[in-house]
Amino acid sequence: MLEFQRLAAGYGKRPVLQNINLALSPGQVTVLGGLNGCGKSTLLKTASGLLRPLSGQVLLDGKPLGEYSAQQRAQRMAYLPQGRSVPELTAFRMVLHGRFAYLGFPRQYRREDYEAARAALEWVGGAALAERSMAALSGGERQKVYIAMALAQDTGIILMDEPTTYLDIRARFEVMDLARHLADLGKTVVLVLHDLDLTMRYAQRVILLADGGIAADGAPAQLCADGSVQRVYGVETVRAELPGGGEEYVFRPGSVS
Repeated sequence: MLEFQRLAAGYGKRPVLQNINLALSPGQVTVLGGLNGCGKSTLLKTASGLLRPLSGQVLLDGKPLGEYSAQQRAQRMAYLPQGRSVPELTAFRMVLHGRFAYLGFPRQYRREDYEAARAALEWVGGAALAERSMAALSGGERQKVYIAMALAQDTGIILMDEPTTYLDIRARFEVMDLARHLADLGKTVVLVLHDLDLTMRYAQRVILLADGGIAADGAPAQLCADGSVQRVYGVETVRAELPGGGEEYVFRPGSVS
């Protein structure tokens, strides 16, 4: 369980977010949404331990995050940042890096580490990528590899910052399908997303940030129906019923007053 209690987060002494109180549950995909600069990535970095809280605290399984060592955090929580350089590694070696938190001294991979990496790459449908260079992979293929690395890390919590950015539509669906499958395994999956259509299609919980705090928190359809999405994003939401049952929301620019 990942919790935020009266959390203020930001850079230097300048808070971007204040008085954040949240508990993120396992077994569901939670999306952090909101306009650029609202604090989505800041919250994710603070949750991962990359940023120290300005005040309040982050609790991991009921214990303050600061009381865990870096290795202990890595055994409980995987963080996939928004941007990263492309290493000169094969896909398999990249996935194997997810096992680093479990290595003793000397840092040598064991048989179980190789097995975990192979299983993770197969799980994401990337077995054929194993010996290919990361530099030669498409954006969608790389994201599969990074998700496999997080899976090999064997944590209960997976944090992903804009994992669908710059991907084509098919790759976006594939990445989000994997996020849902990870949640189905009982993991806490938290993503920063800008794509409202993907958010409405895949999220089970949406937390919208605005004005330094939580503007709305609930199921996607609920936040569309009660006007939260329109208020936060400044867009009009239109509910459309699908042939054969079900519904989806269409977004268009809000009216100019």
